[in-house]
Amino acid sequence: MARYILRLDDASDYMDIEKWERMAALLDKYDIKPIFGIIPQNRDEDFVRKYTKNPAFWDWAMQRIKKGWTSAMHGYEHRYVTKEGGMNPVNKKSEFAGLSYEEQCRKIKAGYEIMKDHGIMPEIFFAPSHTFDENTLLAIRDMTPIRVISDTIAYDVYKKEEFWFIPQQSGRVRTLPFSVVTFCYHPNTVTNVEFDRIEKFIHRYQNSFIQFETTILKTRKKNIFDECLQKIYLFLH
Repeated sequence: MARYILRLDDASDYMDIEKWERMAALLDKYDIKPIFGIIPQNRDEDFVRKYTKNPAFWDWAMQRIKKGWTSAMHGYEHRYVTKEGGMNPVNKKSEFAGLSYEEQCRKIKAGYEIMKDHGIMPEIFFAPSHTFDENTLLAIRDMTPIRVISDTIAYDVYKKEEFWFIPQQSGRVRTLPFSVVTFCYHPNTVTNVEFDRIEKFIHRYQNSFIQFETTILKTRKKNIFDECLQKIYLFLH
């Protein structure tokens, strides 16, 4: 039976707090504890123009962590500066892929320090639009204690060199024939229909949802089956 993880992207001081609170209330109702990605210093103009800055954001984030949510570092500024897909090319735009090791170190270090200064020590990293490259991993390794990445396509959690990868295979709740499945949502843009679909799925499969914990991290390597899944996904994407 598949185990499901819920991942929420784009938490920051510029977000739709009403939708995030609605999502939080839904997950609290079923005792679902997601991974939520925090943008350390949101300078994405789409967010900054649309939402009013929330000075209480970091307190809100800390309260969610106290309720069992797992914090993740979701990039740095959430600004796309290249058209590279990197090692997970599900999109052709990136905040990181294609940049030098030195520039990526600067971004990773700055983002991590911002979160640390607010009392939050992220355990996981995932990049905006899922795009990163080998230099991103080297920068994370050298600038932070983070060793878990939420991304790539695979059947199950796997380890590559110093990093564990928790695969992220779907942008909506659905049954999939994998061992660990991560559903990625952006609460800022979730519609009423999607909220209803999420609740119906959780109500039916509540016992299959797990929260992030180190016990799910495995030493298995990515295999041929995983590689085939990734190629099929990228072909159909």
